[in-house]
Amino acid sequence: MSNTLALLAPIFILYVILLVTALVDLIRHWNSRQNPVVWLVIILFVSTIGSIIYFIFGRKDYR
Repeated sequence: MSNTLALLAPIFILYVILLVTALVDLIRHWNSRQNPVVWLVIILFVSTIGSIIYFIFGRKDYR
């Protein structure tokens, strides 16, 4: 059991970091996103894939 926990803990930590980073970026650029509510649902309910999809397709370079 402890071996399994030791293997899954880093993966879970990376998942949480990815999720929080995607949410923070979405909130910072809420007004400039197209369909921010849709992106919020994708990030929260599509699990790890949702955050990755957001960073690939939903995030734009705002300068």
